[in-house]
Amino acid sequence: MKKYLWIMLGIIVVIPVGFLGYIIYSFEYETQRLINYQPRLTTEVYDRNGNKIANLFSDEHRYYVSYANIPPRLIEALLAIEDTTFFEHHGVNPDAIMRAIIKDVTAGKLKEGASTITQQLVKNTLLTREKKLSRKFKEVLYAIRIEQELTKEQILERYFNEIYLGHGYYGIKTAADGYFRKPLKELSLKEMAMLVGLPKAPNFYSPTKNYELCLGRANRVIGRMFELGWIDQATYDKATQERPKVYNDTLSKNSGPYVIDEVMRQLGDAFPDIRSGGYKIYTTIDMRLQESGYKALQSGREEIIKRAQEAGALDENIQKELNGALISLDPHTGEVLAMVGGYDYSLSPFNRVTQAKRQPGSAFKPFLYQVALDSGMSPASLVPDIARTYSYGGEDGEEKVWQPKNYKNEYKGMVTIRDALTHSRNLATINMVSDIGFGKITGGLRKYGIVENLPPDLSIALGTISLSPFELAKYYTMFASGGALTNPILIRQVITPKGETIRYENKSRQVNTPEQIYLMTSILQDVVRHGTGTNARVAGIEIAGKTGTTNKNVDAWFAGYSPSVETIVWFGHDNNTPMRRSETGGRAAAPVFRYFYEDLLRIYPNTKRTFDVPAGVYRAPTDDANDTEAFTDTSTAPDATQENAPKTEEKLLF
Repeated sequence: MKKYLWIMLGIIVVIPVGFLGYIIYSFEYETQRLINYQPRLTTEVYDRNGNKIANLFSDEHRYYVSYANIPPRLIEALLAIEDTTFFEHHGVNPDAIMRAIIKDVTAGKLKEGASTITQQLVKNTLLTREKKLSRKFKEVLYAIRIEQELTKEQILERYFNEIYLGHGYYGIKTAADGYFRKPLKELSLKEMAMLVGLPKAPNFYSPTKNYELCLGRANRVIGRMFELGWIDQATYDKATQERPKVYNDTLSKNSGPYVIDEVMRQLGDAFPDIRSGGYKIYTTIDMRLQESGYKALQSGREEIIKRAQEAGALDENIQKELNGALISLDPHTGEVLAMVGGYDYSLSPFNRVTQAKRQPGSAFKPFLYQVALDSGMSPASLVPDIARTYSYGGEDGEEKVWQPKNYKNEYKGMVTIRDALTHSRNLATINMVSDIGFGKITGGLRKYGIVENLPPDLSIALGTISLSPFELAKYYTMFASGGALTNPILIRQVITPKGETIRYENKSRQVNTPEQIYLMTSILQDVVRHGTGTNARVAGIEIAGKTGTTNKNVDAWFAGYSPSVETIVWFGHDNNTPMRRSETGGRAAAPVFRYFYEDLLRIYPNTKRTFDVPAGVYRAPTDDANDTEAFTDTSTAPDATQENAPKTEEKLLF
């Protein structure tokens, strides 16, 4: 019997004690969330000039502001309408509570709130908004506890950062930026009053939904400040008459979605809390050039569609699948200035700059000819633009033949390297690669950093390597920078909420000499002056570049550069079906390049406009007595004649 009595006594004592312990633990745990306040903060992404590109957040869009940076007038406006005796009470206002009880009893239900700012903070952060006595009791207890742990200034700081102000804005700084596009210190008294009047009913008083109601609520705030003697008559009159401009912006403000996706991809692993950590990310992007890139790409697509329509060949495949990409960068630093991954992100977030692997076609030829120049040939060296038949073994063991042709089925015989590349002669390129030796060509490419996806045969002469526009842009930095291979970078630095700065540097290595690269630049200038790239000519600036058109017009490229900016443009169908035969790199992509650079010169008129000639480059007469050519100590002037030129239809091993 005694045993059972002890058990019952234990139950009677232990359960209440345990329950009380649970309540105390829960109480302390909940209040610690507010005492050790760590809200979810929006990460902001900026361009190179400090212009906002986007906000990154998960559930709550919030910028943080410290108490020291909250204008005193804003604090006064809040206290005037919400809690005049805030600095005098200890979490609750007994007088206000008594008034509320009388009104509640009279009404027969909970009607009057009488909550202090501390209680409002507790309710918004730790509790629910339900009108029950149990919730109100918790609110009072929590508020008293918070006042014991935090200073009044800390409580106000948490309130201003936690409070919801409608339109998806959490915190006063967020709302000031969203509604008025202003920092707190630039707000007028009326704008401050509009903001502090919102917590009572954020959606009802929202200035984007009910502007007049919001103004009326703000005027009551201003009137209360006047009653308290906190503002004079002149200030009251001016503020009540003001009608501030309100903006109805999207929360993300994402003006560069392809850029933002790539930023997230590059930083996601290093910063798993990137959407809630409150970082400031500074990119290399120039939003003015980014916008120019979008316009240029859209213009190019519209022209392709227009030509198809005029030819009676516009079909659903073209309208649905035709897309493009543009990337522009400073080749000397690798900083990406513009990245347009498609003509419409809302239709397809697939970033064709970084994710699409396509064949560059003739846009790859400059690398092959650079190997030839570095092997001792010069722009004046002759190569055979003649038909050859190449034999190779097929997968079934039977001998197969390959008979490549020029684009227009014309043959010029012996042509200079300059002419072969200027007019993108396929046969001359294939024959040159064959004569130099496939192994020597691939060895040179590897020296330039091109090591992946190299085709195992002579088809490399036609640019059958698979590259994204981003990768091609990287390799072209060798030409555009004067011999340095530079990795493109998109992010300059990340600043953490604690003020720590993490900087990102590009990787660059010299893979060629400025004088050897200048020889190629001078040839690529001729491509634009009077070769396949004439549609990329821009008045008032020197441009070097190369067109690219793959088999059956599946891809159309223009890869080019000025003395300080490099840009790659691509067009094609997303499903890899051919475009119309007339849509070549020179016709589809080169005009987009021109459009972009015309905008570039308008935005930055002081852009460097002429290429520098390295000291190691000299000019000398060629076989044509009326002409001179550029040479270096490596690419010296050729002999007057070339012996052992291959004969037409000569059969060689593939």
